[in-house]
Amino acid sequence: MKAMSSSHIVLLPSYNPGKRVYETVRSARQNWNPVWVIIDGSTDGSEAILQAMALEDIGLRVIHLLKNQGKGAAVLHGLHLAFAEGYTHVLTMDSDGQHPAELISTFMTESMKHPSAMILGKPIFDANAPNIRVQGRKLSNWWANVETLWAGIGDSLFGFRVYPISPLIKVMRFQPWMRHFDFDPEAVIRLSWRGVKVINLPAPVRYFSIDEDGVSHFRYLRDNILLTWMHTRLFIGFLLRLPLLLARRLLNS
Repeated sequence: MKAMSSSHIVLLPSYNPGKRVYETVRSARQNWNPVWVIIDGSTDGSEAILQAMALEDIGLRVIHLLKNQGKGAAVLHGLHLAFAEGYTHVLTMDSDGQHPAELISTFMTESMKHPSAMILGKPIFDANAPNIRVQGRKLSNWWANVETLWAGIGDSLFGFRVYPISPLIKVMRFQPWMRHFDFDPEAVIRLSWRGVKVINLPAPVRYFSIDEDGVSHFRYLRDNILLTWMHTRLFIGFLLRLPLLLARRLLNS
C-alpha cells in the first residue's frame, strides 16, 4: 500500500456516476494515497456504497454534499478542506472511469518536480470517442489559446490534471462562475493569466457506451451555451489583460 502523501491528494467530484465509479475509486486508491470523493448531491445510491468503502479504507475519504452544486463547486469544497489540512496540490479526475488512474503517480511526480506549475492531461482518444465531442473541443481549445496568448495549454477541457491549490482558490474566491461544466477551461485560463506555468502530459481517455455502464451528464445545447458565455467574458478579460500578457511574453522570450 502506498504511503500517504502529505502534500498531494486525488479529488474526484461525483454526481450520479454509474456503476463504474467503484472500480474508478479502487484504481485511484491503488495508485495514490489519499483519495477524496466529493459526492455532489448524488441520487443514484452510489453515495451509500462509497461511504461503506471509506469505512474499510483509511486512505479513502468521502465528503457528501446533500444538494447538487456542480463540478466546480464540488471541487472548490474539496480544495478548501484540503488546504485547511495542509495539502498543497490536488489531482482532479472524473469518477466515471474515463480518466487513466494508472497515470496518477506520473502526474503527481511531475507536479512535485515543478510545484508552481499545473500539470494538464492532453487526451489521447480511442475509436469510441464521439466525433462531435472531439471536434467541438478543438474550438474551445483554440479560444483558450487565444485568450492566453498561446501559453501552452494542450487541452482546456480534459479534467485529469494537477492544480496547485492556493492559486486556484484565489482564482475562484471572487468569481461567481466556474461552478459547473465551465470549471476546467476557466480554471486553466485564469491560472495562466496569473502566470502559472503549463506542463502537458499525454493521457488516454475512454468513452463508455450505455451497454458498458457509461454515464454522461454532458448536454450539448446547455453546455455549449455555457461555454460560449464563458469564452465571451474571458475574451473581454483577455483584452483588458493584453498589455500585461504581452509584457510577460516579452520578458520570458
